[in-house]
Amino acid sequence: MGISLEELLEQVRERGGFTSRQQAAGAVENVLAVLGAHLVGDDRTDLARLLPAGCGTLLADAEPAGEPLPPSGFVDAVAARTGEDTAGARRAVTAVLGIVAGAADDALLRRVLTQLPPGHAGLFGRTEPI
Repeated sequence: MGISLEELLEQVRERGGFTSRQQAAGAVENVLAVLGAHLVGDDRTDLARLLPAGCGTLLADAEPAGEPLPPSGFVDAVAARTGEDTAGARRAVTAVLGIVAGAADDALLRRVLTQLPPGHAGLFGRTEPI
């Protein structure tokens, strides 16, 4: 990705409208854990390699989910982890996934979105199809 952890957190803080880097770090941790649980194989590890040290392991080491989540379920899963309401969780999701999408090339992002149910592109700040 060519970005440091501090730069990533600052981008998430700004994009998500968080008041502190600690809030941004919580958003990164929770969103990447939920995303990682829904990705497998090379796509997950390729995406993890693009992230700063520490963030990639959140993605790569996530326990696999039992079933795929629609976009609203993805947001709800983040809300359940953070205790945020749906609006706060959606803000975290779109801030983090928007930055992740910027780190990935279109081919990798397309492969990632193929693993997720339809509709997730919007969470990454993209339109369907990519």
